[in-house]
Amino acid sequence: MKKENSIIIGTGVIGGYLSKLLLAKKHRVIVTSRKIKKNYINYSKLNIEKKVIFEKLDFLKKKKILDIIKKYNPNYIFYFSGQGSLTKSINLKKETNDSNYVGAKKFLEILHKYKFKSKFYKANSGYIFESKNGLIDINSKISSNNNPYIKSQIKAYQEVKKFRKRGVNSSNLIFMQVESPLRNNDFLIKKICEHAKSKKNISLGNLNTIRDYCWAPEIVKAIYYLTKIKPKDIILSSGQGISGFEVLKTAYKQNNLDYKKYFSINKKYIRPNEIKTMIGSHKNHNILIKKFNFKIKIGGKRLVKKIYKSV
Repeated sequence: MKKENSIIIGTGVIGGYLSKLLLAKKHRVIVTSRKIKKNYINYSKLNIEKKVIFEKLDFLKKKKILDIIKKYNPNYIFYFSGQGSLTKSINLKKETNDSNYVGAKKFLEILHKYKFKSKFYKANSGYIFESKNGLIDINSKISSNNNPYIKSQIKAYQEVKKFRKRGVNSSNLIFMQVESPLRNNDFLIKKICEHAKSKKNISLGNLNTIRDYCWAPEIVKAIYYLTKIKPKDIILSSGQGISGFEVLKTAYKQNNLDYKKYFSINKKYIRPNEIKTMIGSHKNHNILIKKFNFKIKIGGKRLVKKIYKSV
């Protein structure tokens, strides 16, 4: 049986776990980055660095995009590249727009112009929607937030939908907060768990916010199943909300510690106008349940405990 080819744009956490799963499914996996490195940390930690093909790709140049598509004739393209920090995007407007929107648009234009049949999946964020009573779903109102990251992702989301109408096999994958042991210490749960395990004091920002945290190895299973159906936009979420305070309490409890003795609020970590609650609806997961008997289950306290065990 001929191997299927999958190209993953970007070398981040979700792409790493997806690469591992696709390799297990006997895909040939090609991973692109703007610079060839001596070591790809996420892939090394997953013990798959020597099993994938790494290619240099400037996704802002259509000729380079066309060349790599012609070279590998991919069944699937996963556009997982992009500057992903809301805070950093304020000072990195061009990089954020180029990586999240312009690069994705150029891929879509090439796929359309040359009538390639590759399925194209664009990673996006729940922040592109306005929450209603703390919930978002695929039919939620588009956000009016002027943050550069959110604006770039909204434009990308709209391009994917536009090109799907033109015949490109394109889908939006809307992620909430995707967590794993591979995340660095800038990510809230990993940061808290490492401090709790080391019995260290920790300074944090607003802990009243409630978020929907998902487990990366489970999310990539959902992505794999989505490759087996017609293109569609979907929010990949656990449907479970947990506050920063609950994350803190759960993590320190694993070490039999009272979190109140170890943490303080630092105003420099507080984001202005931060959304209070954002949880992804499970409504559009029905297709995963019906066709594959699969449901995203790991979130909330269960996820915090898994991260704690891994640090």
